[in-house]
Amino acid sequence: MNFILELFNDYTFRLVLLGSILLGITSGTIGTYAVLKKEALIGDAISHAALPGIAISFILIGSKNTEILLFGAFIAGALGALLILLISKNSIIKYDNALAIILASFFGFGLVLLTYTQKIPNSNQAGLEKFLFGQVSTILKRDINIMVIICFITLFLIVLCWKELKLLCFDPVYLDTIGFSSKKIDLILTTIIVISIIVGLQTVGVILMSSMLIAPAVAARQWTDKLYKMMILSGIFAGLAGFLGTIISSAVLKMPTGPIIVLVITFIAFISIIFAPNRGLLWQKLREHKNKKEVSSNIVLNILYTLSKSHSNESHPHTIESMMITTNGKKYPKRYLKRELDKLLLSGLVDKYLDKWCINNRGIEKIKHLEYLDKEDKNYV
Repeated sequence: MNFILELFNDYTFRLVLLGSILLGITSGTIGTYAVLKKEALIGDAISHAALPGIAISFILIGSKNTEILLFGAFIAGALGALLILLISKNSIIKYDNALAIILASFFGFGLVLLTYTQKIPNSNQAGLEKFLFGQVSTILKRDINIMVIICFITLFLIVLCWKELKLLCFDPVYLDTIGFSSKKIDLILTTIIVISIIVGLQTVGVILMSSMLIAPAVAARQWTDKLYKMMILSGIFAGLAGFLGTIISSAVLKMPTGPIIVLVITFIAFISIIFAPNRGLLWQKLREHKNKKEVSSNIVLNILYTLSKSHSNESHPHTIESMMITTNGKKYPKRYLKRELDKLLLSGLVDKYLDKWCINNRGIEKIKHLEYLDKEDKNYV
């Protein structure tokens, strides 16, 4: 506990912590739209496309001015995103193929330029490789100020264009019919995503930035079906990952902050995918198991109901042996029938007389209700 207090007394740690949280809130919030539009890899493409912009900016100015380098990254990232949209919409090349082409070509060009900068006869280029994996420990107060501004602008634009961005994700055709241009709104959204990614390059780097954009939204999607709740949860998850990742990396010497943050948000995403109510894999398996048990009971109940219709008295009891072979010739094991009949007896849907069984009024009502639901489903189809 004393160690944690000492960390919070450290000025550099507070800067790193604040920067990580701001990055998480910004990327987690805007990443919601990328996930809902099924364009999860756009963040990966833009972050990789930004690398040549960083290298070219350094070559032109000869110094590592953060603002200028990030501006170059923004130009390159925006160009990459624009090329992806143009190629996918104006050619037979599909979106994912265009994305892969731009990602690979821009990133390869960026690595070539970074290699070239290492051969320039001065020492200013040292540290440029930090943009590959991030180096949040080098963050300065002016970088925090930029992050605060970007975070505010992002949230402001989301609130301002809430209806339009929502329609862009779920019904872009309707967006066009009510007088808005889905292409222009998509361009605004892409610009916001590019800005958010560029700001995060210094923290988690080119290679890992896409995880900060996508993983929080994926985690949040497991917990809710409401857009605003998903966006709030995504921002909280990403901010929490930034908070925990910074503390963990600071508590363990020589552990890089960026990758630790990504590991934390990935862990949160996996926990959400497995344990989230309704959509979680665990709960889905439990529901499937419950539904399977209910179907088994309904099959046996239906067998009894079919047998009861062959008698004038619907309450006529039947032995398990008479239920083993149904009218369609299918044979059921005696142990299986006995187990399901006991369950139906506990549910009050059948009655037992010595070693014989019969369906009661409640059981008949349930069968008729199931038949009605089945009929409604067929009419719907």
